[in-house]
Amino acid sequence: MSSVVLISGSSTGIGRLTAETVARAGHFVYATMRDLNTRNAEAAQTLEALATNEKLSLRVLEMDVCDAASIQRAVNIILQEQGRIDVAVNNAGFMSIGLAEGFTEEQLLHQMNVNFMGSFRVSRAVLPHLRAQRHGLIIHVTSIVGRLLFPGCAPYCASKFAQEAFAEVLNYELAGTGVESVIVEPGPYPSALLPNSPAPADTERVAGYGELAGLRDKFVAHFAELFSSANAPRTQDVADAILRLIELPSGNRPLRTVCGMDFGANDLNATIAPVQAEVLRALGMEHMIPGSATHHAGKYSG
Repeated sequence: MSSVVLISGSSTGIGRLTAETVARAGHFVYATMRDLNTRNAEAAQTLEALATNEKLSLRVLEMDVCDAASIQRAVNIILQEQGRIDVAVNNAGFMSIGLAEGFTEEQLLHQMNVNFMGSFRVSRAVLPHLRAQRHGLIIHVTSIVGRLLFPGCAPYCASKFAQEAFAEVLNYELAGTGVESVIVEPGPYPSALLPNSPAPADTERVAGYGELAGLRDKFVAHFAELFSSANAPRTQDVADAILRLIELPSGNRPLRTVCGMDFGANDLNATIAPVQAEVLRALGMEHMIPGSATHHAGKYSG
């Protein structure tokens, strides 16, 4: 059965590939992005042409994850046209790279606003409809650095740790509603994240670190070399993983799916899962444990 799928941040990278992949699999995709008539006009036109040429059920829609009203307008349009939303993919985001002290308060707030608050806003906009229809899925595209840490990525890591925490708690709280909240953790992949990465604005603070002030350049050069090599990770793998989650039966989806170079994230996830399960048991909330026999049935009475 085809699903109605909303995807944020569909102009480039993982979002763009996911929109194409999911639509080609026969689902109705709303590929959302901001600035449709300006900087993303070409991306929108290319996707629309693809949909026409391949006869895909894919529509490009304006949506800014930093604007709750914009999100609500997009959700309302989808509901008016389709009568339902089955899946929301929280993909929109960007990656700041550089020494932590060099980022200004405004830069950090913007990083959190897009990556964390954007995911929160979209989730909050679709959840009443998903719960009312007693089925649905929210996929949060986070990162392996939402679980482990890379120097030079403090704002990005903080935003992804926050997104991970929200997504996992949401998974617990939705137990028994028929709605699921799951996480996709990509490792490093070729995308627009690296070339579009903001640098620290306070260059004087950065200069005070001496030789370490070159950390950003070394970080970017390291991954640029990887992405241009014969062994470059295949970004399509992330889109394929998202499609698999969409098409898995409800109740059979893993809480976390790691894609690509994991730097030990899979091991970390396996270690933390039983610890978190014990926390839920200690709180008398064992029915919320992901994968348990009671999680899907739960205690929901709404």
